[in-house]
Amino acid sequence: MTTERWALGGDLSVARVGYGAMKLTGWPRGDRPDRETALAVLRRAVELGVNHIDTSHYYARDGVAANELIREALHPYPDDLVIVTKVGALVEGADIGLPASEKRGLTPDGLRRGVEANLRSLGVDRLDVVNLRMGDLDRGETSLAGPLETLLALREEGLIRHLGVSNVTAAEFAEARAIAPIACVQNLYNVASRDDDPLVDACAQAGIAYVPFFPVGGFQPVTAERLDAVAARHGATVPQVALAWLLARSPNILLIPGTGSLSHLEENVAAAALKLSEDDLAELG
Repeated sequence: MTTERWALGGDLSVARVGYGAMKLTGWPRGDRPDRETALAVLRRAVELGVNHIDTSHYYARDGVAANELIREALHPYPDDLVIVTKVGALVEGADIGLPASEKRGLTPDGLRRGVEANLRSLGVDRLDVVNLRMGDLDRGETSLAGPLETLLALREEGLIRHLGVSNVTAAEFAEARAIAPIACVQNLYNVASRDDDPLVDACAQAGIAYVPFFPVGGFQPVTAERLDAVAARHGATVPQVALAWLLARSPNILLIPGTGSLSHLEENVAAAALKLSEDDLAELG
């Protein structure tokens, strides 16, 4: 495990390779591991030095919930474990086609219920970091001011330590920073999807963590060929190279690759030790 760390929110020291819990539930669709494997993955992650876990109360399907698995596997939590949750617009659900102002998850009541659900299911009195997730279909068209102000009030109540934003535009990021201290941004970004390059840099300049989702997905044929070549030179896998590229891209990037496999977990964590050369980085573009 790399010794590289980041002070999330300025005071929560986390290893740059963390873990995303969504795949433990197969939410919103897809395969998932059996319960004992899921618990073993979480415990092994902590053994490997992971102390940043990303989750949400809405990562749940067919009676299997990520937060409940985390609680069963790791509670009482290690002192240095940072659990990041999210509330707001659902990725999928009954309200996905509604305007942002009408999405239940973005209303004051919906946000409070989301925060309380995360507190309850994780078994904590305060959430380390809560990301406000904006919508997909109307991305960038509705102000996040109201929802963020609701979360800021919940922080003032002592229910939240730090706030982050997810699925946001550069304009929304600037708007958010004018309202509240922002600890992190969680957006789509990887070696093949670099629209957020300016936002990654803006976050770095502001001392704010950037946490990419889909960190190893969506590779086009040319990118895949280059990744294959770099992986072959290092005796590594393509996902490891993709993760190493993100770590090399900017020191504020934190990784939360998800998996329901112990072997894939170990492979992902090992990517922290993979150092790409200048030639490697130039080849990947």
